[in-house]
Amino acid sequence: MKFALRPLALAVAVCGLLAAPTWAANKVDPQKEKLKAIPQRMQEFVDRQYVAGAVTLVAQHGKVLALDAVGYSDLKAKRTMRTDDLFWIASMTKPLTGTAILMLQDEGKLSVDDEVEKFLPEFKGQLMLVTKNAEATVLKKPGRRITLRDLLTHTSGLNSDIPETGRDLMLGERTLAYALQPLSFEPGSKWMYSNPGINTLGRIVEVVSGQSFAEFMESRLFKPLGMKDTTFWPTEAQARRVAKAYQPGPDGKGLVEVDNYFLKGLPLTARWRTAIPAGGLYSTAGDMAKFYMMMLNGGEVNGRRYISKSAHQQLTTTQTGAIKTGFTEGMSWGFGFQVVKEPQGVTAMLAPGTYGHGGAYATQSWADPKSGTVYILMIQRAKLPNGDGSEIRKAFQETAAGALK
Repeated sequence: MKFALRPLALAVAVCGLLAAPTWAANKVDPQKEKLKAIPQRMQEFVDRQYVAGAVTLVAQHGKVLALDAVGYSDLKAKRTMRTDDLFWIASMTKPLTGTAILMLQDEGKLSVDDEVEKFLPEFKGQLMLVTKNAEATVLKKPGRRITLRDLLTHTSGLNSDIPETGRDLMLGERTLAYALQPLSFEPGSKWMYSNPGINTLGRIVEVVSGQSFAEFMESRLFKPLGMKDTTFWPTEAQARRVAKAYQPGPDGKGLVEVDNYFLKGLPLTARWRTAIPAGGLYSTAGDMAKFYMMMLNGGEVNGRRYISKSAHQQLTTTQTGAIKTGFTEGMSWGFGFQVVKEPQGVTAMLAPGTYGHGGAYATQSWADPKSGTVYILMIQRAKLPNGDGSEIRKAFQETAAGALK
C-alpha cells in the first residue's frame, strides 16, 4: 500500500512544478504598469489634435523599459504610428556632430581650442560688426579668432544668414559663405544659437578625417552602434516609414500637413542633397536611445570605446560658464549638448547635469546621469512657440519620471 502512494505523490509534486511558472507569468510588474501611463498621457495630446501621433521611449541603466506609439504617422492615409517610424530629428543632430569632433580630438588630429582658420583658411581675417550708434555700424577686427570651442557652444558670433543661390550648397561652399560675413559679437562673449557654427564643425570633420561628413558619421557612429535607421537620406523603404509633419489648421483648429521646410523642395531620398551637420538627420526612437545609452555609459558600450572619458566629460558638462544660454530657463551648453544647470519648468523632473537636445519639430532626447535614464520623444509638430518648452515634453518627462520612482 505504501508503494501505491508514491505515484500519486509524484504527480502532485509535478503538478506543483508546472503550476509555478504560470503563477510567475501572471505576476504584475508595478513599474511596467506605471509606465503604461505614458502612452495614455500621449493619447490625450492626439485626441485634442495637439499632435497627430507620438513615439516615446524610456530606458534606464542600458535597458529599454518602455517603447510606445500612439496616433497616426499619416492622418490622411490613417496610417497608425509605429515604434520604428522615422522622424526628422533636426537639431538633435548637433550632439552627434559634437561627438564627431571630440572623437577626432581623442585621435590628436585637432583640439577644441584650435582656431577655425587652422583647418579652414577662408576664415582668416574675418571681421566683426560694431554698432557705434543708431546711425552708424562699422567693421573691426575682433579681439581674437573664433575657435572650435566657440562653434561647439554657439558663442562664435557667426551670422545665421547666407545668400540664396537657388541650389543646394555643399558644406565647403556654405562655410565659405559664413566666413565672408562679419561676426555679430566678440567670440566667447555671449551665446547666439548658430546653425552655421555647427555646419562649420561638420566641414572641419571632412577636412581632418579625409571622409565626407556622412561617411564619417556612418562608419564611426551609426554602423558600430547599430543605428540602422539613422541617415541623412532615407531609402525608399525608410521613406515610407517617415512620419509626416503637421501644424494647427485655420483658426487653430485641427491639424494640417506641412512640408519639411528643411528640404526646400528637394527629394527626401536624394543622396546628392548635402548632409547638414546642424540638423539633417532622420532617425527612430530606438536608434537615438542607442546613442544616449552609450553616452550614459561614459562613451563606451559592448566593449567598444567611442570617446575617451575626458571627451565625454567635455561634451556633457557646462562649457559656457555664467553666459545665459538656451531656450528654457536654467540651461547651459556643453559641446554640442544642452546641459541642465538648474532644473525648472520642463526640466524640473530632471537632475542637474542632464544633457541632450531638441529638434525643430519638437523632438526631444535627454539623458539623466543621476538616475541613468534616457527620455526620447518623437513627434513632428510645426509652429510650436517653443519646442523645447512644449507641454507635451513636460507631460512625457513627468509621467516617465513618476513611473520610475
